Amino acid sequence: MHSTASLVKRLAIDFPDIHFMVGGDFRWSAEESTIYYPDKSTHAASLLHELAHSLLGHTDYSRDIQLLEMERDAWEYATVNLGPRYDTTVADTDVQHALDSYRDWVHARSSCPVCHATGYQTKKQRYSCAACGQPWRVNEARLCRLKRYSMKI
Repeated sequence: MHSTASLVKRLAIDFPDIHFMVGGDFRWSAEESTIYYPDKSTHAASLLHELAHSLLGHTDYSRDIQLLEMERDAWEYATVNLGPRYDTTVADTDVQHALDSYRDWVHARSSCPVCHATGYQTKKQRYSCAACGQPWRVNEARLCRLKRYSMKI
């Protein structure tokens, strides 16, 4: 297993069009063509996961479920293609833990603030309840606390 720092050096050579910068969390910025990673991290699999987002062309999403699909696809690509290439094991428990956080995020956003039934997304950051008809909007909340705002019917 590689340290993140040694892996970054290899990846910077193999992928010269992608920038690698120290940041607070692992994340891919399509706008900046940059992968951010924590300075002292030893979690090389997360770095490969962010690289997979880049290689798969992940930029933005209009439905929350699409983000979950992109996360799943990036973990699969990192596990099957990048892990073996860079002698890095991507543990299934780590993958499932990461995906569970996104599953929980989607579930929380889609829970009706009135009756708590599962709603459906009508457009970006907007939901409607299948049970009681209540519409609501949500904040971005990927890196902060989720807020749901009921709207008039």
